[in-house]
Amino acid sequence: MTDLSQLPSVDQLLQQAAVVACLERMDPGHATKLARRVIDDLRQQIRDGRAEAERDGLMATATQELVDLMTAKDQHSLRRVINATGVILHTGLGRAPLAPEARQALAEAADHYCNLELDLATGGRGRRLDHVDQVLQQLTGAQATAVVNNNAAAVLLLLHTLAAGRKVVISRGQLVEIGGSFRMPDIIAASGARIQEVGTTNRTHLSDFEQAIDADTALLLVVHPSNYRVAGFTTEPEGQALVELGHRAGVPVAFDLGGGTLRDLDRWGLPHEPVVTESLQAGYDIVTFSGDKILGGPQCGILAGRAELIDRMTASPMMRALRCGKLTMAALEATLNLYHLDDDALREALPTLRLMTESADRIHSRATTLLQQLDESTRLGLKAEVVSTKAQAGSGALPVEELDSYAVACGGTMVEALAHAMRQDGEHAVVGRISQDRLLLDLRTVRDDEVAPVAACLQRAYRSVERL
Repeated sequence: MTDLSQLPSVDQLLQQAAVVACLERMDPGHATKLARRVIDDLRQQIRDGRAEAERDGLMATATQELVDLMTAKDQHSLRRVINATGVILHTGLGRAPLAPEARQALAEAADHYCNLELDLATGGRGRRLDHVDQVLQQLTGAQATAVVNNNAAAVLLLLHTLAAGRKVVISRGQLVEIGGSFRMPDIIAASGARIQEVGTTNRTHLSDFEQAIDADTALLLVVHPSNYRVAGFTTEPEGQALVELGHRAGVPVAFDLGGGTLRDLDRWGLPHEPVVTESLQAGYDIVTFSGDKILGGPQCGILAGRAELIDRMTASPMMRALRCGKLTMAALEATLNLYHLDDDALREALPTLRLMTESADRIHSRATTLLQQLDESTRLGLKAEVVSTKAQAGSGALPVEELDSYAVACGGTMVEALAHAMRQDGEHAVVGRISQDRLLLDLRTVRDDEVAPVAACLQRAYRSVERL
């Protein structure tokens, strides 16, 4: 039978001198919870045969573990990570890094009270949407706009307001699934609308929509295939033709861009993605898109289009559940204002755009610098070298486009352990990607000032796995 009698009690552990020294600024209740956690962990280790059931040793181990928990530099679960994956809009890593102007606006709103819903001119109640509505109208040409907490919420609000209890007609080839099990059929069902699929996976004609429209049809919905492409024997109705069909039948037509951009990306040598302005000029009644993808702002979903329809959505009780807070509104307004800059200035101002358009030569230079900063033991032990790679925009943006890049590749027999150690690093967590049994640290998504921390993290990780 396993002897657990030598484990210290919670009170005994909290009375140790090293622990008492840490209690000055900590809530006693929280300290007690941490002590219980340490003892529970040790109890399980003894049962599993991973710890010796000896009183003095257990007390010393428990004391050190509790002190480590109480004095940890970073108690937060959400922490900074250096992105060395080569995926610019990495959903798991928070997507778009914000521009300095957006970070400053966010910090200002966080540090002070603000006029989120106060009209400073009249002293009366204001609308939080007013802070971004005018600039969004200027940038998109929309009659009105609204902002909610992400694009899925924008689509949900659109469908619930305009089509609850009625039919939404959509091409079968556009019933997309985005990351995190976001499926368009599920969103339509959750909104209270009924889905009517038309056409086939690869071919849908205007006549398919025309035949589906009846008195119960509330909306024609077009979904941009943002994270995939259907190629070969395919067809979809032209947007303008579908809009004209809907308007003749008195049915609104909406376009879910998924990502969405406010400027044509071909200005910077990137493939074309649907531009919000172009979509509205084509006649779509409502366009939905994301704030935290190519646009380069905070997480939010934006609706732009006819004022009558936007007003119905903002008056919906669901709007209150989906609305954004002051931090999002502050960061979004600052990001949108950058779009008044010319193309060159905007590219330099927006981190996302800069990362997508940076030259391969500059990335190669950064990769070479990283390799040179590694000590000889690490470089030789991991057979580290600079290799050419392909980076990605990510988050459904430019799904078939690969961006030329360079990485430092690390080999050996313990690549998984090395990657794990870098993710768990106490100073700078670094996330790379494993390909063909090598850890790749892609420099397209690593800033100049992050090269030295990545090198230091890699060296610490190598030393830790070398001892295994």
